Amino acid sequence: MAILAYNEAKVDTRKRNLAGYILFTLSTVALIVLDLATSGTGGIGNYIGICFIVGCFGVADAHVQGGMVGDLAFMCPEFMQSFFGGLAASGALTSGLRLITKAAFGNSNHGFRKGVMLFLAISAFFEFLCILLYAFIFPKLPIVKHYRSKAAAEGSTTVAADLAAAGIGIQPMEKANNDAKQSERLTTKQLLLKNIDYELNLYLIYVLTLSIFPGFLYENTGTHQLGSWYPLVLIAMYNVWDLIGRYVPLIKKIELKSRKGLMIATLSRFLLIPCFYFTAKYGDQGWMIFLVSFLGLTNGYLTVCVMTAAPKGYKGPEANALGNLLVLFLLAGIFSGVALDWLWIIGNGKF
Repeated sequence: MAILAYNEAKVDTRKRNLAGYILFTLSTVALIVLDLATSGTGGIGNYIGICFIVGCFGVADAHVQGGMVGDLAFMCPEFMQSFFGGLAASGALTSGLRLITKAAFGNSNHGFRKGVMLFLAISAFFEFLCILLYAFIFPKLPIVKHYRSKAAAEGSTTVAADLAAAGIGIQPMEKANNDAKQSERLTTKQLLLKNIDYELNLYLIYVLTLSIFPGFLYENTGTHQLGSWYPLVLIAMYNVWDLIGRYVPLIKKIELKSRKGLMIATLSRFLLIPCFYFTAKYGDQGWMIFLVSFLGLTNGYLTVCVMTAAPKGYKGPEANALGNLLVLFLLAGIFSGVALDWLWIIGNGKF
C-alpha cells in the first residue's frame, strides 16, 4: 500500500482494482484447492502455503481498497460512506455465515472444516462477482462517468482506462491540458502534511480497534453461559454495530465534521482499554457485549466521518492521492493494532 500510495499518479486505477479483485478470487480458490489436495492435514509445508496465500490477500486488499477509495474520493461523500458501509456489511455477513456454519456443522465429523469450506466457496463466488461488476457495470454508470470525466478535466491521469472502458476518449488537446494541470497539483508530501490529523485519526482508530478485536475477545473473555458461542456472538455484535455506525453520519445533525472534535473523539476511545481489561476480569457477558457493541459503533462512525470529510475541497488528482494516503494510515493502524494485540496474552499462561 505504501508503494502504491507513493506511485498512485502513475498507476492505472482500472488495472489496479481488477488485479486486486482477481487476486482475491484466485487466493480464495487456492485455499480450497490446498485443503482438498492435502485432505485437510496439517504440517509445516501446508502452513507455509496458507501463510503465502494469506499474504496474497494483503496484496489484493492494498490494490483494491486504496484504488477504490482513491477513485471515490473525487466523487461525492455519499459514495465513500456507501463503500465503507459495504465493508462493514461484509463483516456482518461473515459473522452471520460463521454462526450458520457452526449451527449446521458444529456437531458433525470435521464440522469446522466443512463450515470453512462452505464459507470460502461463497466468498469466491462473491469475489468473482466483484470482478464482473467492476469491469463491466461500474464504469458505465452515468454518475461514475460524470465524475471521472470531471477528474480527467482536472488533470487526473489514473482514470483514462476507465473512461475508455465506458466509451469516452481523451482528446490530444485535453491530454496536454491534463499534463499542465498535473504539474500544478499538490505533491503527495504536501497532502500528507496538510491532512496529518485526519491520517493520524484513522491510524489511532484502528490501532485501538484491532488491539481489542478480534484477538482479545478470543483470549481474555473467560468462561460464560454461552460457552463456545460466546466469542462468535461478540464478533457478530461488533460487526453489526460497526455497520450501524457507518450509516449514522447520514443523519447530518449528528455527523462530526470538526477536525478538533474528530481528534478528541478518537483519543477518547482509548479509555476503552481499561474498560475491556476490568470487564474481562470482573464483569459478566452482558457488559462485555455492550462494550464490544460500543467499540463497533464508534469505529464505524468515526471511520466514515474522517473518510468523507478529508477529501472535500480537493481536485480529482489530489483527492485520489489523499484517498490512497488515508487507506495507508488505516492499514498501518490495523497492522499496529494486530501486533499490539499480543500484549493482552502476556501473563495469562498462553504466552
